[in-house]
Amino acid sequence: MRALKLMPTFALLAVFCLLAGPALADKFEDETAKEKEAVKLVRDTQKGGYGLVSTEELKKWLDEGKKLVIVDTMPFEDSFKKEHIPGAVNFLFPIPDMEQWDAKETGGKTEADFAKLLGPDKDATIVVYCGFVKCTRSHNGAVWAKKLGYKNVVRYPGGIFAWKGAGYPVEAAK
Repeated sequence: MRALKLMPTFALLAVFCLLAGPALADKFEDETAKEKEAVKLVRDTQKGGYGLVSTEELKKWLDEGKKLVIVDTMPFEDSFKKEHIPGAVNFLFPIPDMEQWDAKETGGKTEADFAKLLGPDKDATIVVYCGFVKCTRSHNGAVWAKKLGYKNVVRYPGGIFAWKGAGYPVEAAK
């Protein structure tokens, strides 16, 4: 008799498991992917010796008028020309780790060109970004800014996608 009373509960539980099982599995896979990205970001940051800045922090810095050199590392024609964070300058970096300077990977530009773009003040705050967290162009830009002796280098990992996702303005190249 008791088993009959519990049947609706068991049936409901079985339906829940059938319906929720795949959804929970997707959430577990999503979380695994997020963890992998987070760990890679932390390890890249540690290896590169630069800091990180969030979307909200960067927006606050801009609103406060903090002196920044903001470097967009995306391709000019495909990305920067169409939209970038207001005030950003463009310098192309590749996606794979760039251990040695390779002008073929930077649109024919040299280390001296990058240093000129960043300016002579080695204490300036340099913000480097690309498209989104998994994009590593910004990692390369931040690493090379550090290699050139800039002390206050931060990577904005959310990039243009997070900036736009927060509803902040973008500008196009003129």
